[in-house]
Amino acid sequence: MKKYKSLDAFWMPFTPNRSFKAKPRIIEKTEGVYCYTDEGRQILDATAGLWCVNAGHGRPEIAEAIGRQALELDYTSPFSFGHDIGFEFAERLIQHTPGNLNKVFFANSGSEAVESALKIALAYQVARGKAGKYKLIGRELAYHGVNFGGISVGGLTSNRKGFGPLLPVDHLPHTLDLTRNAFSKGLPEHGLEKADALEELIRLHDASSIAAVIVEPISGAGGVILPPAGYLKRLRELCTQHDILLIFDEVITGWGRLGSAFAATEFDVVPDMIVSAKGITNGIVPLGAVFVDDAIHDCIMESAPAGAVEFYHGYTYSGNPVACAAGLATLDIYEREGLLTRASGEIGQYWQQSLHSLRDIEQVVDVRNYGLIGAVQFAEGAFGDKPVGAAFQGTCYDNGVMIRAVGNSIAFSPPLTIEKPHVDQLVTAIRTTASQLF
Repeated sequence: MKKYKSLDAFWMPFTPNRSFKAKPRIIEKTEGVYCYTDEGRQILDATAGLWCVNAGHGRPEIAEAIGRQALELDYTSPFSFGHDIGFEFAERLIQHTPGNLNKVFFANSGSEAVESALKIALAYQVARGKAGKYKLIGRELAYHGVNFGGISVGGLTSNRKGFGPLLPVDHLPHTLDLTRNAFSKGLPEHGLEKADALEELIRLHDASSIAAVIVEPISGAGGVILPPAGYLKRLRELCTQHDILLIFDEVITGWGRLGSAFAATEFDVVPDMIVSAKGITNGIVPLGAVFVDDAIHDCIMESAPAGAVEFYHGYTYSGNPVACAAGLATLDIYEREGLLTRASGEIGQYWQQSLHSLRDIEQVVDVRNYGLIGAVQFAEGAFGDKPVGAAFQGTCYDNGVMIRAVGNSIAFSPPLTIEKPHVDQLVTAIRTTASQLF
C-alpha cells in the first residue's frame, strides 16, 4: 500500500533516480530471506540487502536488544566518555579476529572504516618516524567505499571520475582472468603472478614512500572477483619484506560470507588491519570497525605525550550504544546458529553446484563462487551495446528475486540462513530471466 506522497524529495544513492521514480520498486517489509513489496509480492533477497543481512531479516533478538538499549542508554559522547556496552562489544568482536588484531576502532560504515584504516596507517608511519611513507596502493576494480580515501584507493572508474584530485595512490592489476580461470569452483588456479605486480610498484615508488596496501580478499562491487590460490599470501610476504602495512577490506567478506568469520582466517593470511561493517550488525544499525594489530596501536599510543589525544580522528557515532547492542545480538545469533561457518558446509556445496549449472546458458561466459557469494558473467554484446546487468536485475526482480547488477555480471550474496529451495528459486529465476532477455 502506498504510504508516501511524493518520490521527489529523496535523492537516492547509486540509483538512476529518474528511471527508478518512473517505475519505483518499493519494499514494505522483510522476513527471513524474503522482502515484500508495497504490492504484496514476495521477493527472494539473494543479496542479503546490500551484502549485509547475513543472519536474515526480521530477527526479533536484534530488534529487542535495540529497544532495550535505546531506553537505557540511547547516546553518550564517545569523545573522552565511555559506556560498558562499547567495551563489551569490542571484547566480543576480537574473539573472532586472527593474529594480534586485538584493538577495535569504531566507525559508522564501511566507507568510514576504510577512511579510518588509511589514517591509522599514515599515523603509524608518522609515529615511528617514517612520515615519508605516505603513498597508498589499491587495486583495479576494487570498491572501498565512497569517501575521498576510499575512492582514491578504489579502482572503479565511475566512482573516481568527476571528483577532482585524489590521494597519492597507485593500483595493482585486478585478478579477473576469464581466459585461464573461467568457471572456476572456488579460488582460481591461475594468476598468482599478479601479486608480483606489487614488486613492480615498489620498484617504481620505492618502499620508503609506501605506507600501506589495501585489498578486498574478494572484490564484491567489482563483480565478485576472487584471488588466485596463494595470491593473498604472496601479498603478505611482499608487504612484510618491504615494511608496508597490509589492510584487508572485509566489509563484504567478513562475518561468515566465505565460511569463516573473516577471509583472513579462511585463507590463513593475517593482515595488519581488517576493515569491517555490514554483517557486523546484520545491517540493522549502521556500524563499522577497524581491527588493528596491537603493535600499530601501541606505537601510536606511545608516541604521544602523556595526557594528549593520541589519534585525532573519530565520529560522533563511533561505538554508538544502540549499534553495539545490535552487534552483540547479531554475534549471539552467529555463534548460536553456527552461521559463521555454515557457508563452508553442505549449503555452500549446493550453492556452488547450482550456480555452475547455469554455464549451459549460451550467453554465460563465467560463473564464479566461494562460500555463499557468487556471480554469473555474460558475454560482451549479449544485450546489444549496453551492459546486461541492469536489465537483468530489473527483469529478475519481476520474476521474484533480488540480485545485484555489476556491468555484464550479476552478483549474489544471500543471507547465510538460505536453504536449498531458495537456491533453486534463484537458479530458476536466472534461467527464466535469461530466456526473456536473450
